[in-house]
Order: sequence, then structure tokens, then C-alpha cells
Amino acid sequence: MSLGLIALLDDIAALAKVAAVTLDDVAAQATKAGAKAAGIIIDDAAVTPRYAVGFAASRELPIVAKIAWGSLKNKMLFLLPGALLLSALAPWAITPLLMIGGAYLCYEGFEKVLEMVVPHDDDAPAPDPVAAAPDEAAALEDQRVAGAIRTDFILSAEIMAIALSTITSPSFWTQALILAVVGIGITVLVYGAVALIVKGDDVGLALAQSSRPITGLGHVLRGRPTELEPREPAAVDRAVSRLTQPVGRGLVFGMPYFLKTLSLVGTLAMLWVGGGIVIHGLAGYGLTGIEHAIHAAAVAIAALVPAIKTAVEWLATALASGAVGLALGGAVFLAMHYGVEPLLHRGAAAKGH
Repeated sequence: MSLGLIALLDDIAALAKVAAVTLDDVAAQATKAGAKAAGIIIDDAAVTPRYAVGFAASRELPIVAKIAWGSLKNKMLFLLPGALLLSALAPWAITPLLMIGGAYLCYEGFEKVLEMVVPHDDDAPAPDPVAAAPDEAAALEDQRVAGAIRTDFILSAEIMAIALSTITSPSFWTQALILAVVGIGITVLVYGAVALIVKGDDVGLALAQSSRPITGLGHVLRGRPTELEPREPAAVDRAVSRLTQPVGRGLVFGMPYFLKTLSLVGTLAMLWVGGGIVIHGLAGYGLTGIEHAIHAAAVAIAALVPAIKTAVEWLATALASGAVGLALGGAVFLAMHYGVEPLLHRGAAAKGH
């Protein structure tokens, strides 16, 4: 074998090693970024199912698919290039933008808490997509999808900003690859979970009604057990249905409570993440008092239960960050409703005259 060929093979092997190390680094940093954005991911998964509620069962998954596609376009076509430009041209702006996004999350979280404590009575009932004419149902579906994609844009922007703030590699292409992995991975994770949540009650009802959960599995998973031809269930169906029918009834009964719990968890996650972002941002500017106080309190509380010290310290930090987020959200709420909005109304009235 010629020396030139040996040198070429050595170069290929070296490049392969570099590529493997780079991919490992990308995977590690993407995982770290995803973990940092966990609270927003939970909120995204908690918020989205309500956009598919009320439509015919056959339209639920297509609606989720449309929202997922819109979310992916938000991340890949707009937010990823914007994040890279920001990192290259104005890296100093990342922390202020993160803090503004964190304040917005606190504001949204406070509004949700306020609605739980003081429910708002809507004057007009929401339109029923199932009872509406086909054209009206299609228009309502498009309206819901558009609203979901707008909401997703805000949450996705915060996810991508958090991901960008955790990237340590100076390489433009490595940053782009990490952001792409985070964007695609989180979209698949969130909307896969949303699809399961949205179809949970249909699958539960199908399991509860089906006497043939094995031989009619395809019909059960599509939520249409009544389409099975009327023949005697096989022995395996009779055995398995003793388990699947109670499970199905449990899903039907429990899904409304699960959705309410998920909504509550999403709200708490917004406050925890938003408050944590603002606290960390202030510490980056030298205002470390709140961060140090929370850390000291969390360590002191965790010391009381050394067996689960790490978990207790994390929980105490999250609760304190959430409390700060709730207070900040309340301040932003008051500023918006009693400061900004009256000024905008006055400005609009002045222009009208």
C-alpha cells in the first residue's frame, strides 16, 4: 500500500474522530439546553391540547399536526436564524431578551393564577365546532391553529434563547446544529405528547367498549371499536379485555382531571422558569441578592432532610423562583392594565379627535 493512501486513510480516521467528538458535544449541549427549557416545554405541552378540544375526533390529530408543523417553521425558519444573528452581532442582547421573555412568562402565569382564583365569566359562549356548518368549522379550525402557532412562537422563542445561552461552542455551525437538534427534538417531544393527550379519552372509550382488544387492535387505537364485525371474541380477547376495559374506563374518567392537573403544572412551570430567568439575569448584572438569598434558604431547608437533600434543595429553589415570578407577574399585570393600556386608549382617543 502506498504511503499516500496510508496518509489519506489516517486523515479520514482523524476527521471521523473529530466528527464523532463534535456530534457527542452537540448531543450533550442539546440535552443540557433541553433540560434548561424543561419548564417551558411542560407549559407548551399543557397549553396546546385546548386548541383541539371541541372538534370532531377525526380532526384532532390533523389539528395537532398543523400546529406542530407551524411550530417547526417558527423554530427553523425564523427563530434559529434570528438566534444565530443575535449571537454573532449582538451577544450582549441575549440576557436582556431572555429577561423580557421571562417577565412575559411571569405575566402569563399570573394571569392564569388570577383566572383560577377569580374566574372570568364570558358573556358569549364559545362556538361549538362539531355543531357548526362545515365552512364555519373549517374557519374555526384555522383560527384555532393560527392562535396556537402564535402562542407557540413566544414559547419557542424563549426555548431557543435559553438553548442559545447554554451553548459553549464558538463555532457558528456547531451552534446552528445544536439549535436545530433542540428545535426538532422539542417539537417532536411536545407534539407527540400532545397527540397522546388529545386522543387519550378516545382510546380510553374504545378500550372500555371493545370486547376484542387484540384481534381488533387497529379499530381500538383509531377509537372506532364499533366498526368491528360482530363475531365472537377470541379466547385471548376475553382474557385481555378483563384488563383493558377497566383501564379504558379509568382513562375516560381520569382524563379531565389529568388535563386540569397538567394545566396547573404548566402554570407553575411558567412562574418557576420566568422567575428563575429574571433572577439569574439580575445576578449576571451584579444584582445577586435574590439569587443568594434563595440559594441559602434552599440549602438550609434541604439540610433538614439529608436523605433527599438534592431533591428538596431543587424543590425549594423552584418554589422560591415561582414566588418571585408570581410577584413579578403581578407587577407587570398592574403596569399593563393600569398604566400602559390607559395610555394607549388615550392615545387612540386623541388620534380619533
